[in-house]
Order: sequence, then structure tokens, then C-alpha cells
Amino acid sequence: MVYPARGTAALWGEQETVPQPDALTALVGRARARLLVAPDAPASTSRPARSLAMEPGAVGGHLAILRGVGLLVRARSGRSVLHRRTPLGEALVAGSG
Repeated sequence: MVYPARGTAALWGEQETVPQPDALTALVGRARARLLVAPDAPASTSRPARSLAMEPGAVGGHLAILRGVGLLVRARSGRSVLHRRTPLGEALVAGSG
């Protein structure tokens, strides 16, 4: 395989229109951004897994990382554990829209 040298498009005046990821996606990644934006109300792990067509184990892992960096908190409600955005998470979501 042969790949063209980087930057040759700018050199020869060719302009590619490559869609740029939004700031939130660039910061936390696509799956975590979707999970952070999705809950308008506290949600369990299974609800975003169903609505976003993701595996519950993957959702749980992403939610744990978002909790670890202070963007989500969790609280028990009966037999369920619900996740909601922290004020920092809310500010991040509001600033990305």
C-alpha cells in the first residue's frame, strides 16, 4: 500500500471537507458523549443501553469512567442504581450544544 504524504492537499490547493467532531465528543469520546447527553433524568444502566443500542457491560464501564471524572453521580433507588449528571456534567453538556 502507498499512502500520500500528509499535507499535500493543502500544498496543491485541494480542500477536503472532513466533518469535525463536536467538542464534547472530542473530549470524552463518542460513546461517553452519547451517554452523558442522553439522561435528562436519572437513569439506570439498562435504560441507556436499550435506547442507545449498546451492551449493558459497555455502558457500565463508560458510566464508571464518567463518574470517576466527576461528570456523573449515582444513587440507589430501591433495587435500581440511577445515574445523573453533576453540575460539572450539566455545564459540559450545556456548553457543547
